Amino acid sequence: MTYLKAVVGVSVLGLVVLPLGADAVNAVTGGKATTSGCRVVSVTDGDTVRMYCPGRGIESARLKGFDAPEKYSPGCTSELARAVAATWALRWMLWQAERVSLVRTGTDRYGRALVFMALDDVPVARRMIAAGHARAYDGGHRAGWCSV
Repeated sequence: MTYLKAVVGVSVLGLVVLPLGADAVNAVTGGKATTSGCRVVSVTDGDTVRMYCPGRGIESARLKGFDAPEKYSPGCTSELARAVAATWALRWMLWQAERVSLVRTGTDRYGRALVFMALDDVPVARRMIAAGHARAYDGGHRAGWCSV
């Protein structure tokens, strides 16, 4: 029973507390300024961020050009593990970037802003795909992550 409590405790720490703390640091420091004036304040998952834009406030943004595993509705345990890895990879890429470029291209069916993001002039889609955390996606049907 003690072992199970330890596993649950470590899981909560890794899946909830650390990401919230990392995003809180980003929010407090204001995120990195972008060419559009918007700032990324938190990473939701591997292809979604929350950003603050003057005149609009905080909004959710779906990053264009790639699809990452689903963190909030995974089809299997391995998809969840990949989603957590993709989320941390995106967060780390943002922390390391000197320049962040955000270009709004519309809104998706869930009301999220559709945004092209580049870090130090390199499309984030290219970086996430090259690192194995995502695959190319340009709309339409998405393939699952459980049979990969």
